[in-house]
Amino acid sequence: MSDHPTPSARARELVAGAYDTHIHVAPDVMRRRIDDVSLARRFAEVGLAGFVLKSHYVPTAERAEVVRNAVPGVDVLGALTLNGSVGGLNPVAVEIAGRQGARIVWLPTVDCANQRECQACEPEGATPPMWAQLQADLAEQGIMAPAIDVVDSDGAIVPALREVLSVIAKHDMVLATGHLSGDEITTVVDAAADLGVRRIVVTHPEFTSQRLSVQVQRHLAERGALMERCFTTPYTGKVSWDTLFDHIRQVGPEHSLLSSDLGQPFNPPVEDGLALLADRLLEAGFTEDEVHVMAVTNTRRVAAAPSAVTA
Repeated sequence: MSDHPTPSARARELVAGAYDTHIHVAPDVMRRRIDDVSLARRFAEVGLAGFVLKSHYVPTAERAEVVRNAVPGVDVLGALTLNGSVGGLNPVAVEIAGRQGARIVWLPTVDCANQRECQACEPEGATPPMWAQLQADLAEQGIMAPAIDVVDSDGAIVPALREVLSVIAKHDMVLATGHLSGDEITTVVDAAADLGVRRIVVTHPEFTSQRLSVQVQRHLAERGALMERCFTTPYTGKVSWDTLFDHIRQVGPEHSLLSSDLGQPFNPPVEDGLALLADRLLEAGFTEDEVHVMAVTNTRRVAAAPSAVTA
């Protein structure tokens, strides 16, 4: 753990006031680097505004409320991921999450048909995601949930997803696209925008099971979606840093949102993720204003937080 890079003071200052909208911390069904209360205290120490608790398996709005009360001043937000453990495309689960104040609803990740069927290979030397072992264990025991389809044979969104999107719009939650394929993401984002969903995040478009082209990303940005640029995707070798930088430049920093996707025991501290990503971007020639927009302006937009003072 001591071999990880350390963020610069310049990067820390640039990301002050940001939210990390994609983290994986304890308690969880797998080992994590840190727990949520301890992380909130660290966020306060480094000047970050808050984070969104993501779990592939359980709702987190109740946990988020507990952490907010335990660590006042750090805005910890709950979420829901529509995998089999919560009933898949379950509008009841989304409605309950909305009433509890959940901020983000991820479409299926580990249980979506695309992730199950994905034949894309990770680059040699890439670190596999921790959920892959849990999914393998479930499959070995014969208790894995059926794969979840979000579109029908005609390429239209399924009725259950239409209900889900309507509930997301009603509660003004954020739709995140999960581990869907490029074609599915395009169909879903178009439908969500038409149904009144105001905030849409395309989950790690560079990830192995997404790998969205610049052309697709530009279309999604035109529909109002933000492209999520996760620190872990290049850091763990799933995509090159140069590819990530090229996508940001071609699609536009204003259409990008930085997150860490951290929390794994073998990766850097979660509270360092945004600043480490900022350092990489600065080294690649992005301006401080561009980094601030991606790290602070756009993450606060997703969190529905007031605009921060410009760094």
